[in-house]
Amino acid sequence: MKTLYIECKMGTAGDMLMSALYELLDDEQKSIFLDTMNNLCGDDIRLEISAKSKCGIKGTQIDVVTLGTVEGQDISHSHPHHHHYSYEEILDNIETLKLPSPVKLNIKSIYGILGEAESKVHNQPLSQIHFHEVGSLDALADITGVCLLINMINPAQILASPVNVGNGTVSCAHGILPVPAPATSEILHGIPYYTDTIQSELCTPTGAAILKFFVKKFCDMPAIITNDIGIGLGHKDFEKANMVRVFMGDVATGTEDSIMELTTNLDDMTGEELAFALEILMDNGALDAFYTNIHMKKGRPGYMLTVLCKPADKELFTGLIFKHTSTRGIRYCLKERCVLDYTIDSLETPLGNIRRKTSTGRDVVKSKFEYDDIAKIAREENLSLREVINSLTKYS
Repeated sequence: MKTLYIECKMGTAGDMLMSALYELLDDEQKSIFLDTMNNLCGDDIRLEISAKSKCGIKGTQIDVVTLGTVEGQDISHSHPHHHHYSYEEILDNIETLKLPSPVKLNIKSIYGILGEAESKVHNQPLSQIHFHEVGSLDALADITGVCLLINMINPAQILASPVNVGNGTVSCAHGILPVPAPATSEILHGIPYYTDTIQSELCTPTGAAILKFFVKKFCDMPAIITNDIGIGLGHKDFEKANMVRVFMGDVATGTEDSIMELTTNLDDMTGEELAFALEILMDNGALDAFYTNIHMKKGRPGYMLTVLCKPADKELFTGLIFKHTSTRGIRYCLKERCVLDYTIDSLETPLGNIRRKTSTGRDVVKSKFEYDDIAKIAREENLSLREVINSLTKYS
C-alpha cells in the first residue's frame, strides 16, 4: 500500500511539512506546484525555496513571503494595517483560490479544526473567533501548500509518529503561554504527544491541525519499502536537527498494530448479569468481548471474560468491568495483531441493494455479504439464508 509516513521527532509546523513533502516531487511537479502557489493570491503570497542544512543534514527550507515580509518576521512596523481574519473571511478567501475542489475542501476542514479549538479555548462562538497566528496569510499558504502537495502525491494512507511538542513557553497575541499552547493541546486530543528538553514550541497549532486531519494512525514506523525521503528544515537552530522527515514507500497490506486484552474469571454472577455486562462492553466500543467456560478453584464451573480494545481505551474498560461484574482483579496483556484492510461497496441485485465487505492483504482477497442485509431479504422473501447467498454467487 502506498504509504506516507511523517516523522515528528522535532514536532511539526506547516512550512516544515510543506518543505519535506516538496522534496518528494520530481522536477516537473515542483515547477507546477510553485507556479500554482505563486499565482494564488497575486503578489500577496510567494514561496522562496532554499537548500540548507541542520546539524550537517541537507534538506529544503521554504520561506513564505506574504505582503513582502518573510514568515515569522515582525510586521507591525512595515504593515501597520495588517489585520487578523475571521473564520468566515478565511472560508471566503479559500473559495476564491484556483485549486481543485478536493484541495479546497481539505483546506476548509483543517481551518475547521483550528476554529473549533480556538472557540473552545477562548469560550467564544466560532463566528466571533479572529485568528491570530493561524489566521494570517503565511498560515493560509502553509495549509494550502500541504493540501496541494498531498493531493499531488496521492498516498493511499498517511501515518505519523507521536509528536514532540517541545517545552517552555511561547509568546503569542494573548501573552506568554506554556508549551504546548492551549489551542495546540486542544487539537492534539486523542493524538500521542510528549514534551522534550528543548525550550521552544516545536508543534504549532497549524501543524497539529494538519496532522489531525490527514493522519490515519500515530505509531512507530511500520516495515516500509522506501521509495523516497523528504526533509523539511525549520528556521530555528537547536542541538538536535530541526527537521521533519517524510518517508514515501510501500507497506504490505494488512495492517499490523497492537490491542489490549483484559481478562478476568467469574463464578458468582447470574446469566442475566453476565449478558448485561457483555452488552455494556460492546456498546462502549470494545473490539470484541466474550465468555469462555472454565473450571475454577474447588471445582466450581465459571466463565473467563475476555475483552479486546485499543490500548488507549484500557482504563475505560477497566472501569466498566469493575462496575458491571463481581470481579476484584483484571489481567492485562498487550498483543500484536495483523488485520486485513477492507472496503465496503453496495451491490444492486434482483433481490435489492446488498452491502459487500471485501478484505485484502497478505496476497489474500475475500468477500462476504453483510449479514443484516441478507437476513432482511431472507425474511421478506421467505427464503433461507443459504438460498439468498446461493442466488448471489455471481456477485462474490
